[in-house]
Amino acid sequence: MPEMEQKIDIAVLGEDRRQAAAARALAAAGCRVGGAGAVPAADYILLPVPLAWDGAWAALLQRAKPGAVLLGGRAPAGAAALGRRWVDCFAREALAVRNAVPTAEGCVGILLARRSRTLWGAPVLVAGYGRVGQAVAQRLGALGARVTVAARRPAQRALAESCGAASVPLDGLAAAAPGFDAVVNTIPAPVLGAPVLAALRPHSLIVDLASAPGGTDFTAAAALGHTAVLASGLPARCAPDSAGAYLAETVLDIIREGEAAG
Repeated sequence: MPEMEQKIDIAVLGEDRRQAAAARALAAAGCRVGGAGAVPAADYILLPVPLAWDGAWAALLQRAKPGAVLLGGRAPAGAAALGRRWVDCFAREALAVRNAVPTAEGCVGILLARRSRTLWGAPVLVAGYGRVGQAVAQRLGALGARVTVAARRPAQRALAESCGAASVPLDGLAAAAPGFDAVVNTIPAPVLGAPVLAALRPHSLIVDLASAPGGTDFTAAAALGHTAVLASGLPARCAPDSAGAYLAETVLDIIREGEAAG
């Protein structure tokens, strides 16, 4: 990670391992990094994700100097009152692509830990074929799983097939479900409802990678005897050092873009 040409003051808030790794990477790149006490002098303030927005956060960030940039996830409703620029780091394509890797690896880990059979030769249904769906399908295929991708757009299904997977239209999930006892969902919408879940093989395992509340009817899954795991936020949980490094690189990209614009 190349060093910054000029010293930048960054306050890194939050105490999870991803934030700690991001702080180390930013310091290694030449930034002056502090915690909550550095907020008044900080040029950039890196917030934890998820952020439980409340009065304490508002009071802390009101201490930021004019022109300070707030970096985090999606801005909460109350953030506009701060009068500071807010950047959603996780909406940036480069970070989303990088985070798909630990998400996929974490998903494979859950499947291996929760199943009593190998993934080799196992039929696995992957719902959605965006960045995460592609990363998951690729790794499952490399382990010998027989992957079927359910995707809405024909181009996505064609891409999945070109990479060695089978595919079905998203509206064909219920018809395809009887062939599977392992499903990975990446779609942040209610796609795994009761009709689809009822059609799965008995005692199926569903790993839902979508942002909370996920795309699975968890109540219906439990009633049908399936195991459904909401596994959003895997990068910070499964590979916090890598996730922190990816986040730091995104912060540095934002800083460089700001310098170029100025």
